[in-house]
Amino acid sequence: MPHWPDLMLQSLGPLLAACLRFTVPLTLIAFALGLSLALVIALARLFGPRPLAALAWTYVWIFRGTPLLVQLFVIFYGLPSVGILIDAFPAAVIGFTLNIGAYASEIVRAAIASIPKGQWEAAYATGMTPAQAMRRTILPQAARVAVPSLSNTFIALVKDTSLAAAITVPEMFQAAQRIVAVTYEPLILYVEAALIYLVLCSALSWLQSGLERRLGRYGGYLEARA
Repeated sequence: MPHWPDLMLQSLGPLLAACLRFTVPLTLIAFALGLSLALVIALARLFGPRPLAALAWTYVWIFRGTPLLVQLFVIFYGLPSVGILIDAFPAAVIGFTLNIGAYASEIVRAAIASIPKGQWEAAYATGMTPAQAMRRTILPQAARVAVPSLSNTFIALVKDTSLAAAITVPEMFQAAQRIVAVTYEPLILYVEAALIYLVLCSALSWLQSGLERRLGRYGGYLEARA
């Protein structure tokens, strides 16, 4: 068996390849779709008719109240029992999208609800319709409020994609598992995978801090220190 530095160097290529081919696309696609779904759900809960708001609340209740891994298993392993067959990667996208949509909808809903009533009245005073007021006045302000929480959700999603290995998606963690099955060196390979996740999340956290400073509405300690 090669010494552990050699083993980590040899396995770095396959792990990074799996990260670029599956982990990164899965994260980006699921987050983009989940955020779009979250906006729809948030608007339905805030402004929709009572039956639609109740349906949106039920969706959030279910997907926030059950484990993500169970949701993935239901979609990939459970649905075939009723004749619905979904490949591993699309199943992961669906599972992560529905989960992110539920969590992010609460962030978006709270951000929209935090905008003062006077902003609506000011928009109406300029002749805007409710839809125009939402698009031009409310959502831009709500986006700034939601950025920190949504950024945290995105970073958490990067790590959660490792759960896709349980439904046979060949992302980075499953690539590590396959190498472990050949080398019998679980500690070295899993630590290496963890370090790659750590580097990714650290880079995203740094970008998040810069974005928060750029979008800061009132200044404060962080901007003064910068």
